[in-house]
Amino acid sequence: MVSETSSSPRSADPRRHPVLKVIGGLFGALAVGIIVLVMIWQWDWFVPLINRKASAALHRPVSIAHLHVSPGLRTSVTVDDLKISQPEGFEKESADFASAKFLTVKVDVWRYLTGRGLFIPVIRMDTPKGDIVSRINGQNNYTFGDTAEKKETSSSSNTTALPDIGEIDIQNADVRLALAQLKTDMHVLVHTTPPQNGTKGNVVVDLKGRYAQAPINGHIVGGALLSLTKPAEPYPIDGRIENGPTYVTLKGTVDDPMHFKGTKLALHFAGPDMSLLYGLTGVPIPHTPAYSITGNLGYSENAIRFQKFEGKMGSSDIGGDINVNPHLKPPFVEAALHSHSVDLADLGGFIGAKTGEAKKTAPPSRSVLPDQKINVPKLNAVNAHVTYHGDHIRNKDWPLDNIDTEFEVRDGAIDLKHLAFATGSGKISATATLQPTKNEQFRTKFRLDVSRLPLSRIMKATDTFKGEGTIGGHVTLTSTGNSVASLVANGDGGTTLVLDRGGDVTALLPDLLGLKLGSAVLSALGIPDRSKLECLVADMPLDNGILKTKSLLLQTETTRTTGTGTVNFHNDTLDYAVTTRATHPQILSLPGAVHIFGPLNGPNILPGAEMIGRVAASVGLGVLFPPAALIPTIQLGVGEGSACERAVQEANTNPAAGIAPGSTTGAGASSVPHPEKQGAAGKPAKHLTPAQVHKAWAQKSKPK
Repeated sequence: MVSETSSSPRSADPRRHPVLKVIGGLFGALAVGIIVLVMIWQWDWFVPLINRKASAALHRPVSIAHLHVSPGLRTSVTVDDLKISQPEGFEKESADFASAKFLTVKVDVWRYLTGRGLFIPVIRMDTPKGDIVSRINGQNNYTFGDTAEKKETSSSSNTTALPDIGEIDIQNADVRLALAQLKTDMHVLVHTTPPQNGTKGNVVVDLKGRYAQAPINGHIVGGALLSLTKPAEPYPIDGRIENGPTYVTLKGTVDDPMHFKGTKLALHFAGPDMSLLYGLTGVPIPHTPAYSITGNLGYSENAIRFQKFEGKMGSSDIGGDINVNPHLKPPFVEAALHSHSVDLADLGGFIGAKTGEAKKTAPPSRSVLPDQKINVPKLNAVNAHVTYHGDHIRNKDWPLDNIDTEFEVRDGAIDLKHLAFATGSGKISATATLQPTKNEQFRTKFRLDVSRLPLSRIMKATDTFKGEGTIGGHVTLTSTGNSVASLVANGDGGTTLVLDRGGDVTALLPDLLGLKLGSAVLSALGIPDRSKLECLVADMPLDNGILKTKSLLLQTETTRTTGTGTVNFHNDTLDYAVTTRATHPQILSLPGAVHIFGPLNGPNILPGAEMIGRVAASVGLGVLFPPAALIPTIQLGVGEGSACERAVQEANTNPAAGIAPGSTTGAGASSVPHPEKQGAAGKPAKHLTPAQVHKAWAQKSKPK
């Protein structure tokens, strides 16, 4: 019994623990399996799964060549040869939608597990590329998913805080932007510089290609990318962009750019024509001469502001403030502009005249009026309220002192509330409305009022003669068209201008007929160098683009000049007869008419037969006869009617402009003479015959 008891433990030990043998075997196998798995493990096994999931999420083929994971408290994940193909409909594009040689993201796992939030110490990209395409029909390759999904994603992104990121490293990025509607095909090249010497590094952006059909080159240096997300740190910007002949520089800082808190930026832009800024700003600006302007650029959540800017535009200075609300559709622009000294030629683009680049490239035009078409799509691009004041007008061709205007653009319609010029003691003012209609035309109503305009200012501007007195009257136009030229060519209305308080006129008649003889010749011929201007009346209706003549009269103390005929703005031609007769016997009696006809910008002037002797005499004296000199005076008005009293009365009773001139010429008694002015000794005035004129000129032409 003792032996059985003593031998029992030795023989029963293996049989009592069979489970231990199984467990031991399993642990051993697991250990061997883990060792083998570690030896043969490849993260690339997950590549097919990642490709399928990413392709489904982005709605286009996505592939990565390799996946690398370095587990740890800071886990690093790297993908090699990332490729995102073009979506359906863009397969013919030569490049992938996006790609990168590798993309690395490091995540602080321990910080996340301990509840301190998601921290990404590093995001690193090597040679990322993109190909962003938008076609003329609006179809693009950068819209992901359907509209509802996009809105949901956008809403989610607005409420989700960005993770804490330590560093973003981008090397050799190249993104192509091909945007057909903007007529743009350019490359955006991006790289970052590493932090050093206590700085956080920079992001550097270079632009190359074409933007808005013009070559673009740009170099922009900003602060570290991550500084964009830090509200307490002003974000620095220093850049220069050249778009065709236009260039822009921008330098300063932005406060909390993600939330539009404010800026301290100096903006300078310059170029040959402000209209070329449309591609960069989206704000339509008329053609201008060369400009250079500097100001302060700022923005808030509701507005972009260009404040306290000053500069030059042509030979004029320009300054003011511009505010843009980009959130309205269309955007709203409010501008308060001013000039201390302005040349009106620099503002020609605002009425359709060609200035700046448009003037250089414009084909020859027969039109004497501005024929630049009003661009309806550009007007529809913004709503605007603009005021402008020029303190001093500096232009010898315009008898004006200053300019003040206010206008609005709303839904493509233009409302010129006022355009006023001071002229010594007088004033010229205008109002107009242009309402868009079909075929990009504008239904237009225009009114010009002239009040107490000093004749001396006009005469000084034309260098023709000196005079005193004031002019008043009105011009009206109702029409449909798309340029100043077409509006006048299609228009109805009229012009009624009256001068009935005269003054001295230097050599009026010879200048009027283009004889430009000069004081020495005038003295030799015995022609007085002063004549008394007694009245000027121009009462001319406009009927479907043809300016007709009801009354056109200019009278001095020695002559009376009348005119009749038409100006056709359909083809810019005129057909006019101007007759000047002496009010008493003298050498200047010209009993025949001068026929003026042909194109407005180069008319023919054909004198009557009785003029031949006089013209021959002037040529014999070596005097040039320039017909073109006649035109500026003709445009002032030379008249029809037997006397000033009658002409003024008719203009007030039935004015062609539809508005009587009334008292617009000034207060006081009229100097209008009696219709039948008497000659010397109370005898009626007599006219010289053509033979007498020829004889007198022959006598004057004989050498002494």
